[in-house]
Amino acid sequence: MCFDHDAHPPIEPISGAAFATERLVLTSADGTDSLAYAAGAGQPGSPGIVVMPDVRGLFAFYEELADRFAERGFDAVAIDYFGRTAGLDDRDADFDFWPHVEKATQAGVTADVAAAIQHLRSGDADRPIFTIGFCFGGSSSWLQAVAGHGLSGVIGFYGRPVAGRPEFSAPADVAGDFECAVLGLMGGADESIPQTDIAAFDDALTAAGVSHELHTYDGAPHSFFDRSADEHAEASADAWERVLKFIEAYG
Repeated sequence: MCFDHDAHPPIEPISGAAFATERLVLTSADGTDSLAYAAGAGQPGSPGIVVMPDVRGLFAFYEELADRFAERGFDAVAIDYFGRTAGLDDRDADFDFWPHVEKATQAGVTADVAAAIQHLRSGDADRPIFTIGFCFGGSSSWLQAVAGHGLSGVIGFYGRPVAGRPEFSAPADVAGDFECAVLGLMGGADESIPQTDIAAFDDALTAAGVSHELHTYDGAPHSFFDRSADEHAEASADAWERVLKFIEAYG
């Protein structure tokens, strides 16, 4: 599991920034209705961002992250993964997410991302789009590079690059089919993702000629990108700057 239910992104809000928010129900191509949250900057032609949560699906951390993107001029949609199994009911901190994670599939996640992209590209079919995800969402974000979405880039915080979940490819195994640039932000003290796995992903992307940056923060654990983790504030600030520069470079 990544962040606590009451965690916040380690990004200071921009005072006076104007943006619009709304809660959405997105309908995927297979007919599934899923929860989503949109934060709109209202700047035509600017990149759009699909925010992909951790294993618990959509909750406040990712809604707030969408707000932080909107403050910087990007329309953002934070999605949920569990419309097929958990429906549209409100969820609290006691939501039992693991049974839904175990039923999730790469095809389902891809369809939900496609619905968010369709929303972001309504009225602007050529708009650059990026995905950004965390943990389960981190590896799932990288996998969107093989989904034919026409993305400009995929960003993953501490996703698993080698050992895929059941029903999901391992990103390193399909690197040869990646269609866009990759950013990976990893914790050097993350015991669940050894440096050998990150190196294998780096080697696979290099061999495939995919533009990429995989940056590891020494001493940072899994889920270091959290406002309450004061000891990792410097890593979090640097990671956010790398995200913004990546979007600028490829958007």
